[in-house]
Amino acid sequence: MAVQVMLISPALNAALREARFDGDAPLDAAGVRRAGAVAAGVPAADRYLHGTSERCAGTADALGLRAGPEPAVHGWDLGRWSGRRLAEVSAAEPEAVSAWLTDPSAAPHGGESLLELCSRAGRWLETLECAEDDGVRRVLAVVEPAVVRAVTVGALALPVEAFWRLDVAPLTLTALSGRSGRWNLRCGQQLSPAPDPAV
Repeated sequence: MAVQVMLISPALNAALREARFDGDAPLDAAGVRRAGAVAAGVPAADRYLHGTSERCAGTADALGLRAGPEPAVHGWDLGRWSGRRLAEVSAAEPEAVSAWLTDPSAAPHGGESLLELCSRAGRWLETLECAEDDGVRRVLAVVEPAVVRAVTVGALALPVEAFWRLDVAPLTLTALSGRSGRWNLRCGQQLSPAPDPAV
């Protein structure tokens, strides 16, 4: 039997609207409302998880999921850049930002390199194949967009540089089905809002 891994990217928060490296900022009221509005579109699963950020936990709660934190899918550790605006970092450290964007092994911020992020995400995906032995066939996780991108790169054996070419919109579902070496991808599915009872 194939394992199905469904990844939901969390709702927007103020940090992302300001183009900040997230720094674990919680959802704001608009993000909570938006996630609650699409809760009816979340598919069923055998196991529900969320990344360790407040944004992922808040989105899982607003979606009505009884999800537990999963440390293996925490957001990208961007070290001393966390919480800072991209424009600010680019102006202060242009060479560092250029290296970060072009060299997958670079970590000028003192956190995790892109290679390390993709490797961690790939290891997590491999552990889900073992969950099948416990009757778990469908896993749903609310994870940061960078984790969705990293998991996709690993599952499809894409070059690591392809990470920068993948866009993950808020509150979208990316689904992988299969097993190691043979994953199929369905990406970017919008979660549907609840039907209007007045209609």
